[in-house]
Amino acid sequence: MTHCPIQEIEPNAYRVALAGNPNVGKSTVFNGLTGLKQHTGNWPGKTVTYAEGQYSYLGKVYNLIDLPGTYSLMAHSKEEEVARDFLCLKEPDAIIVVCDATYLERNLNLTLQILEISSKVVICVNLLDEAEKKNIQVDLDKLSKILGVPVVGTTARSMKGLERLIQEVSIQISKKEESLPIKVNYIPSIERAIACIQPLIALGDTLPAPARWFAIRLLEDSETFLPLIAPYLKEEYCQIPQLEAKLEEAKSLLCEEQISTQELKDQIVISLIATAEAIAHQVVKYHLKARYKDDRKIDKILTSKYTGIPIMLLLLGIIFWITLFGANYVSDILFGFFYRLEVHLLNVLQICGSPMWLEEVLINGIYRVLTWVISVMLPPMAIFFPLFTYLEDLGYLPRVAFNLDKPFKKCCACGKQALTMCMGFGCNAVGVEGCRIIDSPRERLIAILTNSFVPCNGRFPTLIIIISMFFVGSGVSPFTSLLSTILLMAIIILGILLTFATSWVLSKTILKGIPSAFTLELPPYRKPQIGKILIRSFLDRTLFVLKRAVLVAAPAGLVIWILANVTIGDTTLITYFADFLNPFAEAIGLDGIILMAFILGLPANEIVLPIMIMAYMSTGHIVTLHETAEIKALLISNGWTPIKALCTLLFFLMHWPCSTTLLTIKKETQSLKWAAIGFLLPTAMGMLLCFLIANMSRVFF
Repeated sequence: MTHCPIQEIEPNAYRVALAGNPNVGKSTVFNGLTGLKQHTGNWPGKTVTYAEGQYSYLGKVYNLIDLPGTYSLMAHSKEEEVARDFLCLKEPDAIIVVCDATYLERNLNLTLQILEISSKVVICVNLLDEAEKKNIQVDLDKLSKILGVPVVGTTARSMKGLERLIQEVSIQISKKEESLPIKVNYIPSIERAIACIQPLIALGDTLPAPARWFAIRLLEDSETFLPLIAPYLKEEYCQIPQLEAKLEEAKSLLCEEQISTQELKDQIVISLIATAEAIAHQVVKYHLKARYKDDRKIDKILTSKYTGIPIMLLLLGIIFWITLFGANYVSDILFGFFYRLEVHLLNVLQICGSPMWLEEVLINGIYRVLTWVISVMLPPMAIFFPLFTYLEDLGYLPRVAFNLDKPFKKCCACGKQALTMCMGFGCNAVGVEGCRIIDSPRERLIAILTNSFVPCNGRFPTLIIIISMFFVGSGVSPFTSLLSTILLMAIIILGILLTFATSWVLSKTILKGIPSAFTLELPPYRKPQIGKILIRSFLDRTLFVLKRAVLVAAPAGLVIWILANVTIGDTTLITYFADFLNPFAEAIGLDGIILMAFILGLPANEIVLPIMIMAYMSTGHIVTLHETAEIKALLISNGWTPIKALCTLLFFLMHWPCSTTLLTIKKETQSLKWAAIGFLLPTAMGMLLCFLIANMSRVFF
């Protein structure tokens, strides 16, 4: 097997679909086969992403399409809908169904549904190493005989079995005679209804799926599937009117047996589950006492109503403490490096004879903004993302969603919002994109609009600096980092509480509704792969977010320099701007320069504090003050008090999202209206909170 760069996709390459439940190692199988030579995109007209990659075998190229993880093809969500439509309408040359060896019975439900669509199927029973640890044995040969298609055992993380997997796929594609996979039998009344319409469907030309499968789907939902099958029916034989008549006849047969549409669906599910259970009973052997014993013991603690949330907050606090303590040292090193580099760059520009204004623009404008963003943002990201990815690979994040499901339900929101909120800690734009996992459009909107209530990685550094300057004290030590962590956790908990409150208000006003039910799988705990975590968190997350911030910071640095150096009379534009905002800013406990810095920092939150420093110093460029004591002295000399620091801290928590997040909201909702609400909602709450604190302090102090 060799990997092909995705840019070299051949038009005649075989198309292989990769399907499976969530948390079965499907992505690991995909990465193992394609060697990470892949690209991602959106399904046309959907907000569901897919991955596509290639591999070659015996000189032939195979295009692998990673379908969304789904539990069923009876579409109740966009993920299930796109998986179903691709498998039954796009006619892939082969389908790989990935199953979890430790939960084979549950995975067989989807497997049986796919076998109703196609016989060109290879079953990949993955995670055999975990099954062995749990004393679970799967008879793969017997399973293959029962299902009627090849079954391959794999441990994808260590690449075991993948070579045989692609070999079986190649055999299935090249076979002229079709396999005869297992047939799921339904109760007699349903079988009679199927037999009523199946022969007429079978007359269609080149059906993309078996006539029996289309017959079942028409009985379930004729409004959706009749238009899908119509292009394949023969109009000259008046097949569509005949089919409609037969469909009414079949439904009448079901009505006589008192089988409604919902009862029909229930009976189909019951038959699938019963068949899966019977197969699993024949091929799976395990010691009941040993099965999942350790996982259940851990879950009793991590998902307990008494200990689940405290442990969750403790783990989050530990991550933040490690991030803060480690990032301080790395930031100092980067600041020193960029300061020394600045001297050399200035010398190069002077040797080249560049004019003074160009040196000012390039160094004092663009370079210093860029280096501030990198020095402040890169260290915490490089520490936070691997730690967060570690918890994700360990299997802990679904437990977070489980713990927060009840509070979100009380707010008439979806428990999956807990997962998107966790994504927001890294980047709010990523958190907004992550809201695609929520099926209900109403609940998805609530999650999107409230995602920026938790501080992203770009806001952490400024929050930390303000906390350490005005509420903890200077110095770098484990004690000060611990105290900073406690106060930062208090700010984050406030953001989470405001998320709950705002979700409840939205669900009772402009987004009324009741919380929907959803299936949340608690996957087994797995030993994370440290090497892959470091690579994935650095390439997919750290560099992605840093690249976005750098692309925004460079033009922002130029704009800031222009505003700080262009004058009208003896006053710079930035001073005019700050003076204009000052009356309103003081009403909410800030000042004109602070509010102006927030406005100019719309492209990236990381540049808010440097803009404040530049405006206070009236230097016309950003000054590199990376010592906390120097920054604190500057702020105090310009009227900062603990109350102003608190208002700034809270407004930093609760204000408009960055421009990237706003654009993501627009893209995900396809509406400027919701992007505007996403801008105004946190801003209004932040201003109200600051107004109350500022005016209460004036009354009492």
